[in-house]
Amino acid sequence: MKKKNINFSGMSLIEMIVAIAIFSLGISGFSLLFIKSWKTNAYIYEAGQDSFIASRAVNSLVNNLRRIKQAENGDYPIKSASDFDLVAYMDIDDDNKAEKIHYYLNQDSDELRLGVSQPSASNPPVYASGDDVVSVLAMHVVNSADQPIFSYFSNNYLSDNTPFEVPVGSENINNIKIIKANILVDIRPYNSPDHITIESFAQLRNLKDYEE
Repeated sequence: MKKKNINFSGMSLIEMIVAIAIFSLGISGFSLLFIKSWKTNAYIYEAGQDSFIASRAVNSLVNNLRRIKQAENGDYPIKSASDFDLVAYMDIDDDNKAEKIHYYLNQDSDELRLGVSQPSASNPPVYASGDDVVSVLAMHVVNSADQPIFSYFSNNYLSDNTPFEVPVGSENINNIKIIKANILVDIRPYNSPDHITIESFAQLRNLKDYEE
C-alpha cells in the first residue's frame, strides 16, 4: 500500500496577519464597550451621589426651618436673611429651647455650613455673637450669585411669587412667611454629569402670630 503524504505545514503569513487583525478588532470593540459601560456607570453613580447630597441637605434645612420660633431672649425668630446666609432661632435638638442657627455657604470650600449657638443660663438668656459649634451640612455646593440658596416670600406667594430683595431689611423681615431652599450640588464640576438641583419650600408656621 502506498503511504499518503500528510501536509503538517503551519499557517501562512497572510493567514496569520488576517487572524491577528480580526483578534485586534475584537479586542478594540470589547475595550470600547467596556469604556462606554464604565463611563455610563460612573455618570449614574455620580448623579446619584449629587442627588443624595442635595436632597439630604434640603430636607434637613426645610425640617429645621419649620421649627423657627421666638428666641429665648425675646428676639424675633429671624435675625438676618440673605442669599447665602440665614440666621434664625429654632429648636433643632428638641429641648424646648430655641438655639441660634446660622446657615451659610463657604464659597472657598463649596460647603454649606451649619452654625449653632445655645442660649446661656443667665436671665435673660444671651447668645454668643458667633457660632458655638459649626458643622458641614453639604459639600460640593456650587450655587452662584444668580442661583441663591435662600429666597424669602410673604404669605402672598401664590398670587405674587416675587421674593423680597436681599438682604431682607427690617421693614420686611417680619413679613417673611415662606423660605425657599435651593441647593445645587456637583461632585466633579468640570466633568459630566451637570449639577443636581433640589429645591423645597418651608412655611414658617410658628410665625402665624406675627402680623404683616
